[in-house]
Amino acid sequence: MRLDIANIRKDYQLQSFNETDCADDPFTQFECWWQQAIRSEIDEVNAMTLATATKTGLPSARIMLLKDYNKDGFVFFTNYNSHKGKELAENPHAALVFFWKELERQVRIQGLVEKVPASESDAYFEQRPVGSRIGAWASPQSAIIKDRSVLEEAILQFENKFNENKIPRPEYWGGYIVKPTLIEFWQGRSSRLHDRIQYNLQTDGTWKKMRIAP
Repeated sequence: MRLDIANIRKDYQLQSFNETDCADDPFTQFECWWQQAIRSEIDEVNAMTLATATKTGLPSARIMLLKDYNKDGFVFFTNYNSHKGKELAENPHAALVFFWKELERQVRIQGLVEKVPASESDAYFEQRPVGSRIGAWASPQSAIIKDRSVLEEAILQFENKFNENKIPRPEYWGGYIVKPTLIEFWQGRSSRLHDRIQYNLQTDGTWKKMRIAP
């Protein structure tokens, strides 16, 4: 074992998180922690790990940006033909993880994934910067390309094509919503005895709240 790695550790002591501290509804609790994270001015507070898997269970993960959340779930946007998009097409289950190290907090989410309505994808696409909209057309996301010149040439092609005209959303690009069946709130504590409060969705649509061991 490499001791220079194994000995890297931090003793979390900022806060505690007890059953009496948390809301009965996990979305209310997420809103509370989200607003605290916003006020803490965390860099890219909406960065989250998105884990997907093939139909045979082979997992993959990457960092995405949360773009919206509501009582239905958590929304992100991507190329439907990307690696993650293909996995979600054959296995519509995913997991999300937010890690706000400045607050010594983590939020873990598991759920089912659906595409958002086209109208929502259109509305978000229209407010993206021009370069990002052109990039959505130019990049065959997750496909193997010879070198960066492939992208640069495609960008020029689409810049000339659209010129000053409105840039429409590609049909292969849009949003997904992760509809949670489990949400866990993790507060770091000393000696790795962390506080973990988990919410599980019940068959009647209510949430069951419980503490689980660290």
